[in-house]
Amino acid sequence: MTLDEVTPRITTFIAESFLDGDPKGELTESTPLLEWEVLNSMNSALLLNFLREDLRVDVPLASINATNFRDIASISKLVSGLMAVPAEGA
Repeated sequence: MTLDEVTPRITTFIAESFLDGDPKGELTESTPLLEWEVLNSMNSALLLNFLREDLRVDVPLASINATNFRDIASISKLVSGLMAVPAEGA
């Protein structure tokens, strides 16, 4: 899955799950998710579960940090990069 395919799926998940569908259209790829408290500990866990279950990407613990989860663009870049790396044992 390419970056262009990953980004809208992550955006839709965040908008629908944490922002009531984003009725004001404020969510962008550069929205500061941590600063705006869109991602807190519970929402981060839900997002990681979405990435694992829907996009089939396990995010390594070392990659779960403020830099990689600061906005949708960063998350999408991380996820598409992890998708490009063959799974261990594959």
